[in-house]
Amino acid sequence: MEKIQKTLALLSNLLKSLLAIASCLLLFLIALICAPRYFQELVTPSEKVAALDAPTKVSQPKARMWQAPDTSDIPTNEQGDLIRYGRELIVHTAEYLGPKGKVMQISNGMNCQNCHLDAGTKIMGNNYAAVYSTYPKFRARSGTKETVIKRISDCFERSLNGTKPDSASREMTAMVAYMKWLEKDTPKGETPKGTGLEKLAYLDRAADPKNGSLIYQAKCESCHGVNGEGILNPQKNAYVYPPLWGKNSYNDGAGLYRVSSFAGYVVNNMPFGASYENKLLTDKEAWDLAAFVNSQPRPHKDQSSDWVDISKKPIDFPFAPYADGFSQKQHKLGPFEPISEARKESK
Repeated sequence: MEKIQKTLALLSNLLKSLLAIASCLLLFLIALICAPRYFQELVTPSEKVAALDAPTKVSQPKARMWQAPDTSDIPTNEQGDLIRYGRELIVHTAEYLGPKGKVMQISNGMNCQNCHLDAGTKIMGNNYAAVYSTYPKFRARSGTKETVIKRISDCFERSLNGTKPDSASREMTAMVAYMKWLEKDTPKGETPKGTGLEKLAYLDRAADPKNGSLIYQAKCESCHGVNGEGILNPQKNAYVYPPLWGKNSYNDGAGLYRVSSFAGYVVNNMPFGASYENKLLTDKEAWDLAAFVNSQPRPHKDQSSDWVDISKKPIDFPFAPYADGFSQKQHKLGPFEPISEARKESK
């Protein structure tokens, strides 16, 4: 009997101990659920100190791509008529100002929007998002502060291989009005995201015209012709697809004659259906294609008055003289990185 009593006493004590442990666990769980911050401070004080010392991260809003205003917003007044005429001149330049133009005959048959896509509104399509907002500005090529009128005149003389419209003409006034309207929501001096052309990283080799020829045959020839001659419309007074070389194409003074500009243009826009969100060429293909197209014959422009300060010439400007010891061929096709590094060292 005594043994039974001792056993019962031990069991009672054990049960009391288990109940005490269970009570502690229950209180611990309640504390964990109801006061996690307090609990964390108790068990991880070093983490709390580290968090206090860490800099506060502030998320920065992503810059939005520029968006052209809707043409339905063009005012229905005399100024609106001028804006609409300016847009019409950009889209159908040849119809009004080409070799068979009904207003003047001062250009080669290409349209402004052959280079400035979708009437100058396409993202990374050489658009007009920052023309009126950033001009007048100094340009090293001319060595002067240029106006929007001067910039448009350059396009007529170089990209359209023609002569500039009179600065006071209705046509020039209309094109300026259209560009100003396009940028009505762009603050003066700002360059919105998506403006102009992409600047591609330099290759670690020279751009290859031979490889570019194969790319042209596979992806460009169907629209721009076997000989880069383009495709005329049925009326034969404008191009549906512009010539890329030959007598009716842009001359060697145009911006696209630099391979970096041409590559940056086609990588986001060619072949048909490409965009900055849906590229159909690799960067290497774009460089090689640019080398091929710009190695073909085209009209020449006297550029003797350009780049009075030759040290300001772009790295890929294809005509000597230069302020460095690199050859004209390397300045045209690359590799460009050694030239870039040499310029950095000389500064």
